[in-house]
Amino acid sequence: MESILKIFTLENILFLFEGVKISLLIAICSLLLGTIIGTLLASFRISKNVVLRIIGRVYVDLIRGTPMLLQLSFLYLGFPMVYQLITGEYLGMDALSVGIIGIGMNSGAYVCELIRGAINSIDKGQWEAGKSLGLTQNQILMKIILPQSFKRIIPPLANEFIVLIKDSSLVSTIGVYDLMQSSKILGGKYYNYFLPMIAVAMVYLVLTLVISHFTMKLEKRLAESD
Repeated sequence: MESILKIFTLENILFLFEGVKISLLIAICSLLLGTIIGTLLASFRISKNVVLRIIGRVYVDLIRGTPMLLQLSFLYLGFPMVYQLITGEYLGMDALSVGIIGIGMNSGAYVCELIRGAINSIDKGQWEAGKSLGLTQNQILMKIILPQSFKRIIPPLANEFIVLIKDSSLVSTIGVYDLMQSSKILGGKYYNYFLPMIAVAMVYLVLTLVISHFTMKLEKRLAESD
């Protein structure tokens, strides 16, 4: 009991709360970036242009086939070295920005497949109707297909957000003071990693359960509106 009171002071709880805000910021920004990248890649994957299809396929396979931790490490440690070799200039990169970009790029590959699956689930007659109106393939995609597809991927995107909240813990490996890193700092300060880790696990659990609850309500509402 004494250890709990010693560790979980108001100051330390507020310190952990700052970590929660960083973790949520990373997850939200990464999802937005991933959605943009995923939408672009999905358009590549269904394009009639062979080069674009290859680019989309290679990106998805490369990202999904390698660990996110490796991708983050490359962006933070490897990419600046490559940049310096090419340009001769040092590239200083903010760890938080690298975390958001790295996780966002990773999420983009998975969102791409979500969107591609949603696009393929749209009735083929929608494409034919667009063509009969004289629209090009890109116009049909942007004005008819994607708006319907996004409605179908809202629940999976919410689940992707849950995954990103948990994956955001990986940014602690490159020095970002997120929730995971905050627990490590408190553990080192009091020579007790068990209690801070348990507290952080409970925070992650609460966050995912709350979002899961709202996701289920959203799915029911969308199902009723169909």
